[in-house]
Amino acid sequence: MSSVISELPAMDATRFQHTPFYCEENVYLLCKTLCENGVADATASDLFVVFISNEKKQVPLWHQKASTRADGIVLWDYHVICVQRKKESDSEPLVWDLDSTLPFPSPLPSYVADTIQPSFQLFPEYQRFFRVVHAPLFFKHFASDRRHMKEPDGSWTAQPPPHQPIVSQDGVLHNLSEYIAMSSADTLASLDPETLREAISQKLGVLVSHTQLQDLFTKLP
Repeated sequence: MSSVISELPAMDATRFQHTPFYCEENVYLLCKTLCENGVADATASDLFVVFISNEKKQVPLWHQKASTRADGIVLWDYHVICVQRKKESDSEPLVWDLDSTLPFPSPLPSYVADTIQPSFQLFPEYQRFFRVVHAPLFFKHFASDRRHMKEPDGSWTAQPPPHQPIVSQDGVLHNLSEYIAMSSADTLASLDPETLREAISQKLGVLVSHTQLQDLFTKLP
């Protein structure tokens, strides 16, 4: 495993399937691939899918490939990344963001510093919230029929991925809106072990603020 970890910084994001504006499906496939190629645990126990959004559905993130600015800032309605946390390792959690210009993957602290830029003063309505969902539960429950990417006349706002839409194991066709619904009132008040253990076992995981995100990954059971 140590040889695999040492190779991670050199990994090429283009080896993974990526369809612009479909980050939730990109991350779904990314997690599956990491499990299949041995970079992640085969059961995805060390992977977490992280949705980033807010009530305004306007979240500023830096160092994004879609940006036309030198600082790489984009105002997404929501974004999705994967965070890998290996229990047996002392190394920092790793962020896999297919839309980022940062190293792939990036250690969580540097990703937060460069992409979230918590020291940058934002108006309250632009603060970012993070829904952290354990990947095995995401594989089981997530569904998207891509309706959010269609105009009223049925045309696509962006060309969809070539694969079939993702259907949940119990047959649900679309629940993306549940994952990106975020409010400051729903963030965890405490990161105590019992609260975290219960929250991370839920379909929609746990919602935290940007000030809690790194702490969360040090305290997950």
